[in-house]
Amino acid sequence: MITVNGVSLRFGKRPLFEDVNIKFTPGNCYGLIGANGAGKSTFLKILSGEVEPTSGEVHIPPSERMAVLKQNHFEYDEFPVLETVIMGHQKLYSVMKEKDAIYAKDPFTDEDGMRAGELEAEFAEMNGWEAESEAAELLNGLGITTDLHDKKMAELGGNEKVRVLLAQALFGNPNILLLDEPTNHLDIESVRWLEDFLSRYEGTVIVVSHDRHFLNQVCTHIADIDFGKIQMYVGNYDFWYESSQLALQLMRDQNKKKEDKIKELQAFIQRFSANKSKAKQATSRRKLLDKITLDDIKPSSRKYPFINFKPEREVGKQVVSVENVTATVEGEKVLENISFVVNKNDKIALVGPNGLAKTVLFQILTGEREPDSGSVTWGVTTTQAYFPKDNSAYFDGVELNLVEWLRQYSKDQDESFIRGFLGRMLFSGDEALKKASVLSGGEKVRCMLSKMMLGGGNVLLLDEPTNHLDLESITALNNGLIDFDGPIVFTSHDHQFVETIANRIIEITPNGIIDRLMTYEEYLEHPEVKELRMRMLPA
Repeated sequence: MITVNGVSLRFGKRPLFEDVNIKFTPGNCYGLIGANGAGKSTFLKILSGEVEPTSGEVHIPPSERMAVLKQNHFEYDEFPVLETVIMGHQKLYSVMKEKDAIYAKDPFTDEDGMRAGELEAEFAEMNGWEAESEAAELLNGLGITTDLHDKKMAELGGNEKVRVLLAQALFGNPNILLLDEPTNHLDIESVRWLEDFLSRYEGTVIVVSHDRHFLNQVCTHIADIDFGKIQMYVGNYDFWYESSQLALQLMRDQNKKKEDKIKELQAFIQRFSANKSKAKQATSRRKLLDKITLDDIKPSSRKYPFINFKPEREVGKQVVSVENVTATVEGEKVLENISFVVNKNDKIALVGPNGLAKTVLFQILTGEREPDSGSVTWGVTTTQAYFPKDNSAYFDGVELNLVEWLRQYSKDQDESFIRGFLGRMLFSGDEALKKASVLSGGEKVRCMLSKMMLGGGNVLLLDEPTNHLDLESITALNNGLIDFDGPIVFTSHDHQFVETIANRIIEITPNGIIDRLMTYEEYLEHPEVKELRMRMLPA
């Protein structure tokens, strides 16, 4: 259990948190959410002891062990992978190293023998003899194969290091887990493995994530940082989102009878009380949900950008035909004889392990790159709006302010129109006069989406548009693409984003494509597709 009493944190005169009082109890998984800059990662650091609060205290029983997902990917470069994981249990690791050092002594004294005996007892009590096999099992579950376990961390790629550090945090069954963006760089199988691990985990989990599907699968509670406070909600992320929207609706419509709203709340709770995550918690969560009243639901201060793609003309029946496209990048063949046709009502998610292959296909579709062979033929009625994965060419070294930057892509040159458009994308007042070259990653994405909307394209091409966005912007973009009446080809690592938009999945593999007209969940669970993926993807 973690008990937070009266915690406040100020930076100069600016308060980040004020008088936070909250408890995190075993058996529950808490999703810590909040707008960018609200202090999610900082709050995790306060809980772990890395940051001292201005006032108040965090109490953790001395008998409980906490593990934290490390963010420094170079910290363990000189250590073997398996040893790095075991280092997650510091006491076990120190006993193991001291024990090995004693046995390596020459001469070996009686005192050494007595000390070794004490250490052996401690080692056995902490299940030390199973440490290597447990560490190996965690690594394999996260996609770090056995042949990598004895390599130095420095020999691993960035994505592999993230997985090893996650295994380190999970190792040794700690009582408390603090996880900051644990799904970053994980593939589908690894995310599912982690979801299953956390659903069976009996300790306390506090997680920060922009992956809504992950939060929905694992969270029993949402801890929302807003107005300098942390408000606890029972249920998963969707429950919090829907309840906050209901609260806004109540604020805007004060004239309706309260009894009608109570009935609406009861129906709403009924829908959400069957949260899949942590089945053993279902009964107690339902009891808590049933106790919720209108006064418990508070509107959020979150601001959502307005994302709405309106094509200037309707697209015809012929959209685009890709025939036998092959492409090579730096001697590596990333696409080989790729063929497919995009139809008028298609919402196609490009998936697969090779991000470069998907980006190269987008570049070929937009004419930025020529294929080695094959052709792309666009319908005469089509106009494309493209979101590139790398947008640096649009911003690096650009000294225009945002009004001037966006005016380049707008038919309406009036400043009030441009400022109004930027305001809806959360660049209001002086924010609209910021230099394009100094924007954050999320701000650049919002600008690129603004450019796309002003273009009026009737075919949308988006390469990883959810990267760098906060939950609010992801939700707004998600809803905007669901509402778009036209063909879309996109790629994203956001499971819920893909599931709620796509009606067709094209997976790019080293041995061709798998093309199915179905939702993402259907695709992942389809027996025929599973068998085909096993044959076409490398082991």
